[in-house]
Amino acid sequence: MPESMIRALFRSVDMPGLPSLSLKIHYPAVYSASEMERNTGMLPADQAHAPYPVAILMPGINVSPENYGWLAQAFVKAGFVCLSYGWILEEMPGLTALTPGLDIEALKPGVYGQKPSATALHAVLDHLGKENAAGPLSGLLDLERIVLGGHSAGGSVALMNARPDWFAGLRAVFAYGAHAKASTMLGYAEDTVLRLPDALPTLIMGGQCDGVIASSAFRYGDDGSSQPDPVGPLTRSFQEGLSSTRGDCYLAIIKGANHFAACWPKDDSTGRPFLDWPQTRPDEAIREDIAALACHFAQRHVCDDNAAEQALLALLEQPDHISLSERR
Repeated sequence: MPESMIRALFRSVDMPGLPSLSLKIHYPAVYSASEMERNTGMLPADQAHAPYPVAILMPGINVSPENYGWLAQAFVKAGFVCLSYGWILEEMPGLTALTPGLDIEALKPGVYGQKPSATALHAVLDHLGKENAAGPLSGLLDLERIVLGGHSAGGSVALMNARPDWFAGLRAVFAYGAHAKASTMLGYAEDTVLRLPDALPTLIMGGQCDGVIASSAFRYGDDGSSQPDPVGPLTRSFQEGLSSTRGDCYLAIIKGANHFAACWPKDDSTGRPFLDWPQTRPDEAIREDIAALACHFAQRHVCDDNAAEQALLALLEQPDHISLSERR
């Protein structure tokens, strides 16, 4: 029997008038040791469980897609094809960065919620359609079952654009280390929490030791707290940004985790890891929790797997893993 493996495709997507997007698509593959496979390294997709739902991972600012490879592979093991991407842009004058793609103008008062702010997502979805029409993944993608996820700024972009009327095929959204507090630099009053679309099942995850969020409070104005707060923006985004009472929205603050717990291997040369607080649990254990939460959530709300919901709820109730959880 052919050996089952996880493999990845690299793709480049032209963006008119802008730098190209660089994509990495992880998929389940089979290795039969054929001469072509040995020569090219190209392995055919495993068709046994096709068509596969799709997970899209939106990166944090200056975080390489390679730092989310561990999570992409976890999604493949959970039955998904998973896409991550990188895009280097000067979205703000003088600041060139690897970005999830964000239209700052679409976030301003009076404009927010009227149009998408995720500037890469249409191109990503269009490319997935092309992959499904021709090539090694032809006919193997279920583009009506997509989970959108992200970390840090990418998580905020995901949460704020989780609308199937904007992006067809979206079935659920998750984020790690992300929230919906509005920057005063955009013209918002201090301590403003933006309303989230509330159209899809939502999972907001964060770390108990998130020093980046705690150190970024100045962006959103004084919230009256005398101590740095690593989780308040997330809990308030869940409680005030969402109005859902459907029972399919979850908050999970992971015990001992920090902001960059979602990234591995660690790379202290980019982003803002110098602001982060030390973790109080082993890296691998925390990543296992992040992957389990995200994958169980996606299996339940994208694949209608009731057993996955039981696993998700069981993890949310484990105090050795989760310091705070809510469901609404």
